[in-house]
Amino acid sequence: MTILRRCFVCAADMLAPSGRHLIFPGGRRRPFPLACASCGVLLEPGANASDCRAHLAGALAARRFVSDRQAPYGLDLYTLRIAATRFGRGIRPIDAQDRAALMHPHAERAAQADLYDLDAADTCAVSLGLLCRPAERDAVLAALPAHGGWTADVAILLDAEAAPPRSAAVPGFPEGAVRVAARPLAGDFAAQRNALQALARRPWMLQLDADEALDPAAGRLLPALAAMAEAGAVRSVGLARRNRVDGVLSDMFPDVQYRLNRADVAYAGRVHERPRLAGGWPESFIALHGAIEHRLRRAHVEARSHRYETLDPGRGRPEEAAALLRPYRD
Repeated sequence: MTILRRCFVCAADMLAPSGRHLIFPGGRRRPFPLACASCGVLLEPGANASDCRAHLAGALAARRFVSDRQAPYGLDLYTLRIAATRFGRGIRPIDAQDRAALMHPHAERAAQADLYDLDAADTCAVSLGLLCRPAERDAVLAALPAHGGWTADVAILLDAEAAPPRSAAVPGFPEGAVRVAARPLAGDFAAQRNALQALARRPWMLQLDADEALDPAAGRLLPALAAMAEAGAVRSVGLARRNRVDGVLSDMFPDVQYRLNRADVAYAGRVHERPRLAGGWPESFIALHGAIEHRLRRAHVEARSHRYETLDPGRGRPEEAAALLRPYRD
């Protein structure tokens, strides 16, 4: 038996005691002693990770998901939407009550929903935005052709003396599709991301840094994820990030980064910036179909938190250095 340390749905090390319950069709009320503080899945003590994962995979392969009242886990509709993305699937509420439950996580209504494949679904156009230094510009441009299959609008913002956007020729992209602008970072990460957001010419934008990468196969599902988000009044989608320090996967996983946002969403925070959502976290969800790869050097990790603390006292998170330098374990 595999005892859960991490959530079997999202892999977060955030399982904690819970006072939540679900109500199933017919009115049965079932309490769950454990819950994941990241994705919200509910669990029985001693639940077996591989059994739960296999059971959920089978349930999400059908055309309609119906909660199994005997399973050692439970999901509301908000968590079901997250879980479905792990298998490249999306959800549609069945009726008005389900739609209301989706809009108010974590509702007590046990999840049920119609399922569909994201790669065959309606889409919403997504821009790609990249932050980098001038010395990284050529490498960033060279990596762009792999993303031509899912975006036709790319904005690159350099940390340099202010300059307006100028077109850059990149194979696989139409003329004018890729633009490079510049603006000094000046120690304010939110302001830099907001300047990049303003360059988007599509309703949504995915932002990446120069030391980050997203597999193009994961990128191809972003337009469908954006469309599902729109249908659910969501304005921000978080992606897991794999931090690799000198090539070693860090225990700080999934390290969710809210980087797929409506173009009108603004970031807040000089460091460790996050989207500002008027309705709070219910206007966001996590997608599990792929992860951002983040390449780090040990020296950078050791110095980063101290630098951030200097830029924004009290928000530098010096404790993160230890988590980043600890190798991953289940």
